[in-house]
Amino acid sequence: MSKQFEGKTVVVTGGSKGIGRGIAKVFSEKGANVAIIARNLEEATKTAKELQGEHNSVNAYNADVTSNFSLEQVAQAIANDLGAIDIVCANAGIFPSASIEEMTEDQWNRVQNVNAKGTFFTVKAFLPYVKKADFGRFIVTSSITGPITGYAGWSHYGASKAAQLGFMRTAALELAKDNITINAVSPGNVFTEGLDGLGQDYLNSMAAAIPFKRLGTVEDIGHAAAFFASKEAGFVTGQTLVVDGGQILPESIE
Repeated sequence: MSKQFEGKTVVVTGGSKGIGRGIAKVFSEKGANVAIIARNLEEATKTAKELQGEHNSVNAYNADVTSNFSLEQVAQAIANDLGAIDIVCANAGIFPSASIEEMTEDQWNRVQNVNAKGTFFTVKAFLPYVKKADFGRFIVTSSITGPITGYAGWSHYGASKAAQLGFMRTAALELAKDNITINAVSPGNVFTEGLDGLGQDYLNSMAAAIPFKRLGTVEDIGHAAAFFASKEAGFVTGQTLVVDGGQILPESIE
């Protein structure tokens, strides 16, 4: 595999599992030094060891994306350990389910704090370091749910994912002067370890909504993030790439 990111440092929030792990894996395979940030340091450390490449480093860090101070501290630690920070993937997110009728204010706020405010805090904390890079990149993990589609029980999640894209577009205008791009990947139905216990019937129903009749992989999202991080994407900013196997296209279920 091409080592196109050799010598670059990539930060992935929520990188210990799921889509974040897939993003970290792809960048590690492409030669980058990767900093995995997660709330659970033990899980992050385990993932870092599993993704360690032969000629690059994968390190684990603990931080809470709902705390600007926590992210500022970890950004400084990563800069001290790995030097320049080139690419930051704001991936951390949660997706609990609750109907509007039953949802509490605390439940709503928790999702907004992690998904929307967490993206803002991530960009803000790492911006001073990314500004020093030859070409800086921010990549946001959004979703088709909210910006494009809806799903019962996820009104708070959908709102947070739409908010990420609104933030991203204005951020693109502000960051351009420093030769920094910011873009988003919007996954559809992707298989993660969190789906293991839901049963094959449930997985089949998810796959049925996709023209390819299969779920996406976390690496599919990682490769999309790698495109946005590449030199070739240097004139692309404020944009969203949907990676869903055509899930949003059908007018009706066939």
